[in-house]
Amino acid sequence: MTEQMVIGILKDAMYTSLKLSAPFLGVAIVLGLLISIFQATTQIQEQTLTFVPKLIGISVVGLLLGSWVLHSIMEFTQRIFTMISNIVQ
Repeated sequence: MTEQMVIGILKDAMYTSLKLSAPFLGVAIVLGLLISIFQATTQIQEQTLTFVPKLIGISVVGLLLGSWVLHSIMEFTQRIFTMISNIVQ
């Protein structure tokens, strides 16, 4: 296993993890911003007000993008196993 191959695997792993986490983080950030604006304008400082909408939003994104996430993880795993089989040969 060469140094270039290890760097390629790490780069692929980081890219895949960023690609898969971006929709969830984006929804959480947007909902958090909207809720904080709402809290600032109404002066309601309830802690559960920020948690429940984020939880619901992330759950909806998970339901909508679940198959895409699973497909992407399976592709990454197949690439890793293909690399392992090429090293063994």
